[in-house]
Amino acid sequence: MTVAQAATDTPERETTIVISYTQYEWWLSSWDANVIACVIVIDHEGLPTGQEIYKACGSLIYNEWLNTPPCYELTDTDGNAKDCSGYYFHLVSATPKEKEILVKLPLPSVWISLKGCNPAPPENFCVKLPSLLLQGEEPLPNEEIIAVNGLYGGTPFSCAGDSCYIPLRVTTEEGVTIEFWADSSYGDSSRVFTAQVRVLDSGVSFAPGQSGYYVDVLSTQWTGVPIPSCTQTWSAFPPVNNLPGWLSTPNNKALLATNGPYYYLAGRLIAQGVVNASHCPAGGLQPNGYADACGLEAARPFVDEWQNQFDARIIAVAESTGVPGSILKNLFAQESQFWPGIFRVPYEYGLGQITDQGADAVLLWNESFYEQFCPLVLSEDTCARGYLHLKPDEQALLRGAYAVQANADCADCPAGVDLTNTEFSIDLFAQTLQASCDQVAQIVYNATGEMPGKVASFEDLWRFTVANYHGGPGCLSYAIHTSWDANRTKLAWGDVATRFTAACQGVVPYVDQITK
Repeated sequence: MTVAQAATDTPERETTIVISYTQYEWWLSSWDANVIACVIVIDHEGLPTGQEIYKACGSLIYNEWLNTPPCYELTDTDGNAKDCSGYYFHLVSATPKEKEILVKLPLPSVWISLKGCNPAPPENFCVKLPSLLLQGEEPLPNEEIIAVNGLYGGTPFSCAGDSCYIPLRVTTEEGVTIEFWADSSYGDSSRVFTAQVRVLDSGVSFAPGQSGYYVDVLSTQWTGVPIPSCTQTWSAFPPVNNLPGWLSTPNNKALLATNGPYYYLAGRLIAQGVVNASHCPAGGLQPNGYADACGLEAARPFVDEWQNQFDARIIAVAESTGVPGSILKNLFAQESQFWPGIFRVPYEYGLGQITDQGADAVLLWNESFYEQFCPLVLSEDTCARGYLHLKPDEQALLRGAYAVQANADCADCPAGVDLTNTEFSIDLFAQTLQASCDQVAQIVYNATGEMPGKVASFEDLWRFTVANYHGGPGCLSYAIHTSWDANRTKLAWGDVATRFTAACQGVVPYVDQITK
């Protein structure tokens, strides 16, 4: 069967609408000579804006108008203007008008789901082989989807109407690529969408000749259970049945509990008066603020309780963002030993010790977070320019506001930290890790020209993400480019870890601690 390719010579999706408005004509006149300096025509109520005055009258008159003082006594006894300088406005007319506006119309789309199974992560298990359902959508009234077309692993297919069912078959570990688009009665087509589909035999038999299957679909058009953003960004499938513990999110907080002997955390609890270690030499504290052995022993019950009090929130954030709960927990242990206040390093905040560079990364790379966060600080019009196009002072204001969200120091709170704000900030660190995922995807693509899932394993992509979080894109980019130049086949953490420069070597033990 031959499939027609997505249309190229197609009608523009646009229409013209006529709207009614009122045109206002204003004169800007001088007080002293009562001469019209310029005419300003606008289409909104109220006085002309500064930008409209500048455009209609020029910079000279605009600056003189800007510096015009109030005029309280308009005339003298003879009716002449008295001691007034500069310019004043006079409304000349308000005329009903109509104008045409060109409006872009939305394109058709295609959505992808499964028929015959509704798999739940992380296993995405199906008892029987399901079918892939491609559902076309035409947003224009009086128009319809007339065909859904595509390529399944290079084999063309075409379905009349707005729905297309494709029986799935077992694939390799890498899965198979599907391209698909919809044709509209309007005379055009949707853009070409892609999906990566993996179907693996589970080896579990439910009936003679029938096995269960693990089914994964990666696509921006997927309508099933939300896909973790990093998985989508990388086009990388997680391993089946052997996901390492550090990439897991337990469904019970007891399974996330730890009992680490954190000397730094013990020292903060002693210093804040939560723990009484007066029986220890020097009150149980070393000169650097860490607890000594006696101080840790005195604080141990409190240390164990403190490090696990955020576990329920970590699990909730992990489930909503797709960032593994164990990575979040391990990262907090490494960065702050679960102490959210500022102590070890100035200008690093919260459980994950966010820095100015980290705030910059999340605002630049995590677009959905930026769109939600920016209007809380700056105007919507300013935010609409995008973080990269903001002025340096506006970017700095956003980064500062982000850091404040993670800062838990509170002089009036028990133990000197705001634990409510600490729990809230856990989501910020998950968003930062998601931004690091996106940054890693770009770094890998820049080095290899391939999607990350084609050249690196799911586990190693997370190792790269943690490395990027800690060392920054400069350290990671050099190591990945150097590794790829040497191998040109695969990117593996074991090799990339040997490529960090001397200044970046601290990244390696950091990643190993979090992913052990």
